[in-house]
Amino acid sequence: MAEIETRLLMLIDDEPAQSRLITALAAREGWRTLVVRDSETAIATLGTRQGMALNAIILDQWVPGDEACTLIAELRSRRPALPILMLTTSASPLLAVEAMRAGATDYLVKPVAPDRLMQALRMATTREAPRDELQPLTEKMSGTTDFEAMIGASPAFRSALAVAAKAARGHSPVLIEGESGSGKETLVRAIQAASPRAKAPFRLLNIGAIPANSVESALFGHEKGAFPGAFERHIGALQHADGGTLALDEVDRLPLPVQERLLESIRKGDVRPIGARHSFRIDVRIIAASNLPLKEMAESGHFAADLHQTLAGATVFLPPLRERSGDIPALARHFLARIGDQPGLRPLGITDSALALLGAYNWPGNVRQLQAVLFRAAVFCDGDALTAEDFPQLSDMLGGSGHTQTPHQEGVGVMLYSPDGNLRPLEEIEADVIRLAIGHYRGRMTEVARRLGIGRSTLYRKLTELGIGEAG
Repeated sequence: MAEIETRLLMLIDDEPAQSRLITALAAREGWRTLVVRDSETAIATLGTRQGMALNAIILDQWVPGDEACTLIAELRSRRPALPILMLTTSASPLLAVEAMRAGATDYLVKPVAPDRLMQALRMATTREAPRDELQPLTEKMSGTTDFEAMIGASPAFRSALAVAAKAARGHSPVLIEGESGSGKETLVRAIQAASPRAKAPFRLLNIGAIPANSVESALFGHEKGAFPGAFERHIGALQHADGGTLALDEVDRLPLPVQERLLESIRKGDVRPIGARHSFRIDVRIIAASNLPLKEMAESGHFAADLHQTLAGATVFLPPLRERSGDIPALARHFLARIGDQPGLRPLGITDSALALLGAYNWPGNVRQLQAVLFRAAVFCDGDALTAEDFPQLSDMLGGSGHTQTPHQEGVGVMLYSPDGNLRPLEEIEADVIRLAIGHYRGRMTEVARRLGIGRSTLYRKLTELGIGEAG
């Protein structure tokens, strides 16, 4: 506990309200915050006794004095090992690239959610690999929102897509479960794009990013004067999504009283804003995403059993990345192609040594973490392809073990021989070829069949026979 209590944060910010908020949030995790209001004071502080005890720095992009990137470079030159986080209102990838090249450790888009800030500080001050950093940027990168955006050939993943694709064609609720970063939001958007309501209103509400006392209003809305601070009438997400789809991310964090109200709205097909005298008829499809298994939460009393039963008409389980490591090469190439389209960056390849290193890590932050790590590596890469040397944090944590491993055969190539030197069975080789093709052509099954020289129906038959799983 003593180590936590001695952590010191320097905040370079001239906005009193924001400074108070960050100071209060950091204090919850044992950080003491030293606030300075301009770049000159910040640089001078580095040479003081307090400055020598700093564990991290956060600076606002608009702090008076030097431009943010110039200040970051100056701070980095004076204290090379000190984590530096930048606050900004911009989600521009170009600004992120410039800040990181100047020496920023992380890049936070305002308003910053409390969990996101705490996570950034934890990641910056531990040896753990970057996890959800750059999330606002990587999630805003252009890309398709249909099932072709879901990259992977592992049986569990393709089976999940098959369930999702079938569910997309209906109007009933869908529940998607999986660890944070496993691709639930991308799948939500793919289901929406393939549904009969694709052109109807769509709203996505992240329950975890909303204060608990505001969730009810965010969902149902409120009338003016319904409670202290309700100065204007507010239309909730359910009404906004009328005729279309409402996606509830982190539905496992929905307060129990609000769960009961939501269940009643779904069953009756209406919504009553807080303080309203009457209800409004609505027609809304719910797609819910949960980081935790709702069935277990319902059994333990932490989630309404009836609501779980209603949401779980079609349940999709997305496997974590560590259980489909063979998909890492295809995912890496897909993300690098998207990253290369961003301002300030360029298309890059990736070597087998780098893929081996990525495959040796267990990715607690899943696909989102992989994307963020690739983004960071691409920013600093001087060559035409990423190598193992472009991932120093992973190398340090793995102790170099990843360098000696060969990339997973499902994503990189097809092994003809087994470890004992004998030829592998033809069925296994054929299955690997199909998995490789599915990953290489990003799940576009018509293209996979064409390139393999077989019919689409034959391809689906082989998926079943070889136990690869069906694709959506």
